[in-house]
Amino acid sequence: MSKLMKVALAFAAVLATLSVAPSAQALTITGTTGAKYLVSGSAVNSTGMGVLRLSFENNTSGTNLSLCAGTLAEFSSGTCGSELATSGGPGFTFLAIQDAAKLNGKYLYVIRNVGSEASTFTIVLE
Repeated sequence: MSKLMKVALAFAAVLATLSVAPSAQALTITGTTGAKYLVSGSAVNSTGMGVLRLSFENNTSGTNLSLCAGTLAEFSSGTCGSELATSGGPGFTFLAIQDAAKLNGKYLYVIRNVGSEASTFTIVLE
């Protein structure tokens, strides 16, 4: 079999895989937080290779929020273990692209950095 034929077959196999592979469904989470809001009910469990795309938006004027990954102790104390994204007022959506394995064992949560109003936010996970 010629080298050109092998390349063509490999390319066709890749195209076939891409066309039949199911596309990932996005998960949208909307919540309202006082000082902090636990997003994940359990720690992230991801040891494989993969990318997690998160978009984060604060929907409340006069407040500033951070999307965090950390331990339950960090959540309880209202500190951000690792800041994945931060958002000021409404109208700004921020994209964070994370190595999913780096979030393994951590909880996702939102903390309010500025303001005293209850703040509504939207997170989209892909």
